[in-house]
Amino acid sequence: MSLKFVKASTSDALTLNGISKRAFDSDVSVGAPSAGGPPGYMSVPYHTKMAKSGHLYKLTENGLIVGGAILFLDKDKLNIGRIFVSPEHFRKGYGIYMVQEIETMFSDVKEFALDTPLWNVRTNAFYTKLEYTEVRRDKEFIYFSKKRR
Repeated sequence: MSLKFVKASTSDALTLNGISKRAFDSDVSVGAPSAGGPPGYMSVPYHTKMAKSGHLYKLTENGLIVGGAILFLDKDKLNIGRIFVSPEHFRKGYGIYMVQEIETMFSDVKEFALDTPLWNVRTNAFYTKLEYTEVRRDKEFIYFSKKRR
């Protein structure tokens, strides 16, 4: 298995958009009230814009795109806007691989931050397992942080 996590180009936006839509729509199986996702999760123009501005990343396995991420760097803090894996590749360690690659790529970052919906038992358990700490929650989201030691 040859995995690579790199910046995506605008030519990857269509493929990543399809994977994002399938991944987020699958959340109905883990508590989502209905199919759906974060803003722009199924918008090709949104993914194209994220690629043009350098925020869109792709995970490839032997050259085939199997997942992606949208990342926002703000000085010494990285906001993990979203991570998504094609549903047929769930439970293969790809999400863990992407988070580890993100933490390695952004070695100067002092804090990684993200949020996930309260109802999403899958992502909440995932980030807890990767040593992200809940910093607060509101009616809709749990906010996680991981600070560098």
